[in-house]
Amino acid sequence: MGWWYNWALDPASSVQANPSIAQAMTHVPMLWNFNFDSAQVIAALKARPTVKHLLVLNEPNLKTEANLKPAEAAALWPRYEAIAAQTGVQIVGPAITWGTMDGFADPVVWLDAFYAAYRANNGGRDPQIDALAFHWYDYGLGGQLDRLKKYGKPFWVTEMANWHSQADGAQIDTAAKQIAQMADMVKTCESRTDVVRYAWFTGRWDNDTHYTSLLAGTGALTALGQSYKQQPTS
Repeated sequence: MGWWYNWALDPASSVQANPSIAQAMTHVPMLWNFNFDSAQVIAALKARPTVKHLLVLNEPNLKTEANLKPAEAAALWPRYEAIAAQTGVQIVGPAITWGTMDGFADPVVWLDAFYAAYRANNGGRDPQIDALAFHWYDYGLGGQLDRLKKYGKPFWVTEMANWHSQADGAQIDTAAKQIAQMADMVKTCESRTDVVRYAWFTGRWDNDTHYTSLLAGTGALTALGQSYKQQPTS
């Protein structure tokens, strides 16, 4: 792994206290929604001059996540832009996916409305989005990314796994099926020039019903983790 994130502005203190971890992998900070103090964020980023990217707005069209309608996000987006202007970081987000918000479950529908609202608020100017983040938990990652190509942004696939659970014969109900899906998703990301970074979700689960844990314990990889380690990376 060359980079990681934890949905927070800073890594855990236990990581910061371990130089072998902190120096081996790049931590990418995130502003999960708009509940932050701009001055505090700017100070934190300036204290870490090696930080070049800032993840923002986690799954805005999910009611259980950031839960912001397009117009609400558009009105607040300049707060991210102001931080980028003062620190030089690139804005990566929103982290969009298929959601649960009435009328905006489709990520394209949410983004179209977001762009329209932002342009209306800012004299026709597009929002600063240096890369678009995307999350996916089913078959067809490539097709989903193709739907988002019209925005003209590189992609960070910041969460991916296959949690297909419908009893239709394609459900992921064994580790072997998840391993096959992981290899397919990595192949998709590695073969696309518009995918800049990607991250498997996730390291470890207490109740791993989806067979997505990469770690079986401290220093021990699952079969999925072993397979992930063997995948090609560029």
